[in-house]
Amino acid sequence: MSDSPRSAASVTQAQAEEAVRTLLRWAGEDPSREGLLDTPRRVAEAYGDWFSGYREDPREYLQRTFEEVAGYDEMIVLRDIEYESHCEHHMAPIIGRVHVGYLPDGKVVGISKLARVVEAYARRFQVQEKMTAQIAHCIQDVLHPLGVGVVVEGTHECMTTRGIHKRGVSMVTSSMRGSFRADARTRAEFLRFIEAGRR
Repeated sequence: MSDSPRSAASVTQAQAEEAVRTLLRWAGEDPSREGLLDTPRRVAEAYGDWFSGYREDPREYLQRTFEEVAGYDEMIVLRDIEYESHCEHHMAPIIGRVHVGYLPDGKVVGISKLARVVEAYARRFQVQEKMTAQIAHCIQDVLHPLGVGVVVEGTHECMTTRGIHKRGVSMVTSSMRGSFRADARTRAEFLRFIEAGRR
């Protein structure tokens, strides 16, 4: 799937709700009982929220930049961006944090826009490795900084609530571009920024 948003598939709200009723029946429930009457509507609305990233183009958030930064040319790091996503294999939640850093080349972007890029990719069916690369690629491709670093931490409910049932396990992925990949000192500085204040 490309990084650009796609148009909504030709599935109506009524069809989505009927699909939820089918799953309820498959699970052994009666969708017509009082407690479940509004569940199909609620689930469809929740999916509209959880997967709103398909209606967004993350690149648009990075279009407005600032160059009046008094010559600032050091690393910028936004850490602990919380996210909620869903794995594309089991449709189970992935919950965690993203840390983003970049080395500007004459222009910077508002920090909230970095968080919006994370949100746009997280609110899609995801594989953590893919999401990590997508965020890094988007920032590199639009801002053209000297380097980009992205570290993603995630707890995968498909592993904690089913299958092997292992709790307290988190996955860490990273994507380094430009000077973050080529220069070990730059990469180490980024990782120190992430860890600062946690000891």
